[in-house]
Amino acid sequence: MTPVASPPDEDRHVDSLLTTDSVPAPQRRTYWCEALSRTFTAVDIVVPDDVYSGTIRTSRLGHLQVVTVECDSLRAVRTPRLIARGNTENLIVRLQGKGVARLEQDGREACLRAGEIVIYDMARPHRMEFPERLQTKSVLLPRGLLGLGESDLRQITASPVRPDTALGGLLSIMLSRIADTAGTFRPRTGELLARNVVDLLTVLADEQLGRDSEGTPSGDAVLSLRIRTFIDRHLADPDLTPEAIARAHHISVRYLHKIFEGEDTTVSRWIQSRRLEACRRDLMLRRTANRTIVAVAHRWGFTSAAHFSRVFRTAYGMSPSEWRDAPRP
Repeated sequence: MTPVASPPDEDRHVDSLLTTDSVPAPQRRTYWCEALSRTFTAVDIVVPDDVYSGTIRTSRLGHLQVVTVECDSLRAVRTPRLIARGNTENLIVRLQGKGVARLEQDGREACLRAGEIVIYDMARPHRMEFPERLQTKSVLLPRGLLGLGESDLRQITASPVRPDTALGGLLSIMLSRIADTAGTFRPRTGELLARNVVDLLTVLADEQLGRDSEGTPSGDAVLSLRIRTFIDRHLADPDLTPEAIARAHHISVRYLHKIFEGEDTTVSRWIQSRRLEACRRDLMLRRTANRTIVAVAHRWGFTSAAHFSRVFRTAYGMSPSEWRDAPRP
């Protein structure tokens, strides 16, 4: 499946577009089912037998994914079988733009009309039905960003938020505008907006749970997650330093250290622990058996063999060679 994409621009998050417009009629139903599963994760889709029409526009907003869907009627089911395959990390916050919908999850059934918002969890079974042509605008975010435990998540799914409430009205307008404009923001602006979105969604979750928002995780969780992803992608770079990380994320080094202080670690310790874990994993793989221990260490950003050996023993209680030679179950 080849998306129709907008021209790249280093100052914006590039949109992607999946549409049935150029797909031959006999192939449209299959194309559309695959497009939805690729966007939201695997679901069983049922669509009408006649010629189908649908469009999915996806944009990045910081570490969030924003998706607008316009299509004919359909039914989507997320089954335990599909959940067992993985890819269960996202919550979906969905604004019903046009048409009506019915969502079933966690023992509740929500009937949605235009302007209403609902949260559902891709890690648990659910069913959605759209009996008429529809438009939805959704934000996909990692489950951990709202700082909620499993029992709390189960309480807020399939619980509609109406636009005639104070918070619902604010969120309805915000989600609609974010979906329409997400691809136009510079990266720094997108990150700041994503943090604000998560802040408001945290307030919404707290209101639905009947508790105060004070002390709950803020939108800084978005930035923290993005920084950790950046670190994992650049572990092999020996110049991966707090200064380089802060510069890449348009924040001060002081603010970077503040983010990690709340998690009882430092940036440098986190980088070292991720490098050590990558080395330990490589040293136990058969395909790396011909590499020297020094080569493995250098591959993951360690410039000193002596330093690597010392911190590896401190972390795991044995030398790198002892770990490599240890019998595996």
